[in-house]
Order: sequence, then structure tokens, then C-alpha cells
Amino acid sequence: MEKIKIKEKIAYGFGDAASSMFWKIFGMYALFFYTDVFGITAAAAGTMFLVARLWDSFFDVFVGIAADRTKSRWGKYRPYLLWFAVPFAVMGVITFFTPSFATTGKIIYAYVTYSLMMVVYSLINVPYASLLGAISADPKERNSLSSYRMTFAFIGSFVTFMLLQPLINFFQKTFDPQHLAESATATVSTSGIAWALGVGTIGILCVVLFFLCFSWTKERVVQIDNEENVSVKSDLKQLFRNNTWWILVATGLAALLFNAMRDGVAIYYFRDYLGTTYIMSGTGWDMTTIYFLIGQAANIIGVIAAPMISARYGKRLTYMIAILLAGVFSVAFFFAPKSVATVLVLQFFTSIFAGYVLPLLWSMFADIVDDQEIKTGRRATGLIFSSSSMSQKLGWALGAALSGWILAWFHYSPDAAVQSAETIFGEKLMISLLPAACAVLAFVGMFFYPLSDKKVKENTEKLEKRRTKK
Repeated sequence: MEKIKIKEKIAYGFGDAASSMFWKIFGMYALFFYTDVFGITAAAAGTMFLVARLWDSFFDVFVGIAADRTKSRWGKYRPYLLWFAVPFAVMGVITFFTPSFATTGKIIYAYVTYSLMMVVYSLINVPYASLLGAISADPKERNSLSSYRMTFAFIGSFVTFMLLQPLINFFQKTFDPQHLAESATATVSTSGIAWALGVGTIGILCVVLFFLCFSWTKERVVQIDNEENVSVKSDLKQLFRNNTWWILVATGLAALLFNAMRDGVAIYYFRDYLGTTYIMSGTGWDMTTIYFLIGQAANIIGVIAAPMISARYGKRLTYMIAILLAGVFSVAFFFAPKSVATVLVLQFFTSIFAGYVLPLLWSMFADIVDDQEIKTGRRATGLIFSSSSMSQKLGWALGAALSGWILAWFHYSPDAAVQSAETIFGEKLMISLLPAACAVLAFVGMFFYPLSDKKVKENTEKLEKRRTKK
């Protein structure tokens, strides 16, 4: 098998760096943006997240089907990086624009723009994820590619956390001076124009990274048998009969729900429970941004270590231990003293173990592609990898929706100078015990995952023999 060069692995990582730059904005800042900047209730925002992402999650499947049937001089999956890079950035700006509408008009605008943003995200991210299964047939190379992907994903997130708040502060001072008085007491700006321009600047970086990913990668693994006249119904039927796929989707959903809930409530937790107003001199970072940066740095450590640990102990066991330990440290948030230093230490260790999980998850989806090809003779890479995006979106959809609903349940008010004890208790639950319950579900799901490393190796050898004969 052809060995993949470092340049191509880095280029593949660029694609998820770009995706993650926006994904983290939506995962960690969107709820705050819609309640405190855009001006709708937490419950309305939570419902909008669920509706928009729920239908879009199933749209991912059809993007995967379309990608599998795409024919171009660039391959099946790479062209989407070229076609949708610019729309990706443009929709980000439109989504974070705050119109001067009444409440009903704002809610309609939020539904339409957020839904379109998720559609564009699907059109670029599903083919990108599928590209992992087309670059190499070697499980070790795919594990390495997956690790590069997740390393650069967290680097992209890290860059977002470093830049977004300073960019918003800069644009606020330049274009929205009436918010300058507010900035003296608030750690996160509520200037609408500043948010749109800040997201737009990051969008330009995303376009450049997507173009580099397109230019420096190559598709090598193709369908062995004649794929003409293979119906969509047949592909879906085979997929829905794949019990291994169902287990991995459910496990991935629980793991991503763990991250989504913790991330979505962090801004509220620091402001309302810890009550910190610290701003790092020279950067404009508040304590929430520092918390996110520590988490991303720790995630990168976990991602880098995942291939080495899983090579020794196996993907399944590594996944189970990592998600369980992430859950244990998450529980500690609930019982920890009211100390910023303690919270940052817990964030570091929680994020290391959470970082192990995602590269293993995406690598396992590639293993399922091979396993289904062995059983059916059909290599539905795009369709199966669309399910990874589907579980990701469902996890973030449920996490964001639950965050909004729980905040509303505990009577969160964006206009209150000080939140009630009841509201703060709800915020503590959302960063500790509730995510820990999701970690337990992910652990249980992986316990039933049937593809051992030995079986994956056998599948690879069988497929290599088939391709050699061709």
C-alpha cells in the first residue's frame, strides 16, 4: 500500500481545522449569541437548534449518497471542498448578522439562516469526512490520518478561541462605539455588527484552509466492483441492516452530547456561578476563553496520544476507558469548590480523555466501510461517513437544545443583573452530572461494538487481495 506523505496528512487536517473553526463558534457561542446578542429566549433558541440540526442530520445521509455517485476529474469527495468553501464563509456572516426585526421576525430569520448554514456545512463536511476512506486503505494510515484530522480540528478550535473575542472587541470599538461603555463591565460583547464581522474574518481563514485541503490531497481507494445501477434504496437498506453501524452512531451521539452540553453552558457558568470578570491584558481573553483554550490544548494531547495507546490496547478498550475517565472528571465539577483554578485543572484532565475519543470514532467509521464492503461488495464510503456527521450533528443538536431548555427550565433571564440560585444550580448540572450521564451511555454502547482490531486487520487483507486481482 502507498504510504501517505506528511504534507498530505497535514492538508487533510486543514479541512477539519476549517470546519472546527465554525463548529466551535456554533457549539460554544451560539446559545449566548442568540440569547444575549440576537435577542430571543433560551427556550426559542434551544428549539431552533433542535429543529434545524435534526432535519439537517438526515440531510447528511443524502449528501453522502450524492458524493458516492459524484464523478469528476478531482474524484468523488474533493470537489465539494472547492465548490462550497466560499458559501460556507458567507453563510457564517449571514447567520451571525442581527437584523432590526421584531421578535417573530428574528425567530424566522434565525431558523432560516441557521438551517441554511447547517446545509452548507453538510455539503462540505460530509464529503470531507468521506475523504478519509478514499485516501488510503491501510488501517494504520487511516488511524494516522484521523489523528491528524482531529489534531488540526482542535488547533482550528484553538485559533477560534484565540481570535474571536479580540476580533469582536476590535470591531466593536471600530464600528459600534456605543457599546464601549458596556465593555467596561461585560466580558463578552453584545454588539451585533462586531459578531458578524468577527465571524466573517474567521470565515476567510476557513476558505483558505479548504482550498489547501482540496489541492494537496488525493483519492486512491475506489469501488472494486461495477457501481452502476446501484440504487439508493439498496444502499440505505444495507446500511440500516448493519448493526455495527447502529452501535457506533449511538455511541458517537452520546460522546458528542457529552461535549455539546459542557461547552454550551461554559460562558454562563463562569459569569453566573464563578462570577469572574478577569480579562487577560494584551489579549482581550476573558476566563471563559482561557477555559476553552486549556480544553483545546488538552484535547490535542489526547488526540496525539490516541493512535499510540490504541495500537497497544485496541481502539475499543481505549475508547471505553477514555470516555469513562472523562465522565469521572466531569462529575468532579459538581462537587469542586468554587475556585477558578480548580475548574481549570478539571477542564484540563476532562479534555485530555475526551480528546482520545473523537479520532478513534472517525477511524472506526472507516473500518465499518471495509466491513460492509466485505459483506456486500459495495463500498458506500460517503453514505457511511455521512452517519459520522449525522451523529455529530444530532449530538450537538440535542446538546444545544437541552442547554436552552434547561436554562429556561431553571428560569434563566438575560436581563437579570444576577441570576437566581435556581438558575446557577441548573448551570452546574449542565457542566457536570448531565454530561457524565452521556459518557456512561457512550461507554455502554462501545461495550457492544463488535469490530475487534483482529477483525479489522483481516478485512484489510481480504480487500487488498481483491484489489490486487483487479
